[in-house]
Amino acid sequence: MKILSKEQIYEGDRLTAERQNVSSTDLMERAGTAIFNWMHMRMQGAQVPIHVFCGIGNNGGDGLVLARHLITHGYNVITYIVNCGNGRSKDFLVNYDRIKNVTKDWPKLLTCKEDFPEIHVDDIIVDAVFGIGLNRAVDPWIQELFVHFKSTGAFTLSIDIPSGLYTDKPIEPESSAVMANYTLSFQAPKLIFFLPETAEHSTQWEVLDIGIDRDYLMSTETEVELISKHEVLPFYKRRDKFSHKGDFGHGLIIGGSKGKMGAVVLATKGMLSAGAGLATAYIPECGYTVLQTAVPEAMALTDDGDDYIEDLEFEFEPTAIGIGVGLGTDPKTITAFEHFLKLNKAPLVIDADALNILSLSKKLLKLLPEGSILTPHPKELERLIGQWDNDFEKLDKTSEFSSKHKVSVVIKGANTITVHGNKKYVNTSGNPGMATGGAGDVLTGVITGLICQGYPPIEATLFGVYLHGRSADLALEDYGYQSLLASHIADGLGEAFIDLFKQPEQEQQQEPEPEKEAQQRRKAKRARR
Repeated sequence: MKILSKEQIYEGDRLTAERQNVSSTDLMERAGTAIFNWMHMRMQGAQVPIHVFCGIGNNGGDGLVLARHLITHGYNVITYIVNCGNGRSKDFLVNYDRIKNVTKDWPKLLTCKEDFPEIHVDDIIVDAVFGIGLNRAVDPWIQELFVHFKSTGAFTLSIDIPSGLYTDKPIEPESSAVMANYTLSFQAPKLIFFLPETAEHSTQWEVLDIGIDRDYLMSTETEVELISKHEVLPFYKRRDKFSHKGDFGHGLIIGGSKGKMGAVVLATKGMLSAGAGLATAYIPECGYTVLQTAVPEAMALTDDGDDYIEDLEFEFEPTAIGIGVGLGTDPKTITAFEHFLKLNKAPLVIDADALNILSLSKKLLKLLPEGSILTPHPKELERLIGQWDNDFEKLDKTSEFSSKHKVSVVIKGANTITVHGNKKYVNTSGNPGMATGGAGDVLTGVITGLICQGYPPIEATLFGVYLHGRSADLALEDYGYQSLLASHIADGLGEAFIDLFKQPEQEQQQEPEPEKEAQQRRKAKRARR
């Protein structure tokens, strides 16, 4: 799914009006009606007080359309105009006149803190104050209004984006924005739903189709895309009946040091479970028994180093290499790594201590093969690209780094983002249970295993990140957040593959409900037994 920029959204509105021969007022009617239909289907006439707060621009106009339909369908509605400036948009004024024609209770004007209404915890707040067009700091008294929303404890629904947020830059320090329980986004999600500093402003979100021109949506190239099952399923490579292990590559995992052999075990399991035909682990001597016992399907190569790798030479040509897991940063290991980069020709997936070595000696970056995949966690990323002040700067710096070195960077975390030059891909699978040691090692193996099978590096990365997260989602049934282990993710990759072809359920564009989902899965499992 494409994530449109603010400018692209405006252009879509303009072209839709032109190609469908409708006015901007008609488009506003569509948007407000879509929100009403969403609420009406869920409320079924319930007489809960609904407080609709409208700004004086087009987002406020959407709110007025919603309020009018709620009123004409008998809901208990109180409408407010948040007087945040002098200029009213044309379509706002049209809908202000229309709502006055359907009720004697005209919208109440709010101009200062003293005008704030009393709202109870069981009421509903609709936030239609600012939309994507916000381009200046919010007045202090309006920030206090947003704080008032939160203090009431009432369910808060934001239209398009939570008011006070920008689409393309961070909120100002010490500023306040609406903390929404739910956000209804028009036509496409917004990048801010997925960034740590702004995602907290909307617990859940959903996209509403308001009929933006299909040709425009299909043909428009966006800088950011959302990756879910629908996007990765076309990547899947079916296996021929007469294929054999040699058809699916020979992957090599390089890493391990005394006390850190578990990382290599997890990466090797991930590589095999992702489908690599053959797997070898290059490890120090201390890890030989560990590796051969824990992963009997894999082969092991050791060098002369006992506690860490001192040399990196092998006599076969791997299809792809995952390097860095548990590697350590001993000076002899660093020297061996540099020698390896000078001679290597295989595609690389670079993680953990291999990233740290690159950070210590950035001249080595020029030795990376074009298309290499780097998988840093936040601190490792900071060592590579430097500090950042906010999430937008982090993405910009990562894009510059990716373009300069012709590599892809996987920014691990909630909604893992893969940066490939100027393109950014936001993953939708995964959950907080993945905040556990070793999860990243599994991912290194998964991506390496997919490259072994002939997936282009960027497809292998997007597919691998999705499968990795989906395996963790499916594992919640048995383990929950707290008890989920990295080995559970590796062991569950088969179910993640199978899940690709299960009949799709109703699209869920928000954080899953693990307990409810787990109950349903347990019932299904008992029924199968």
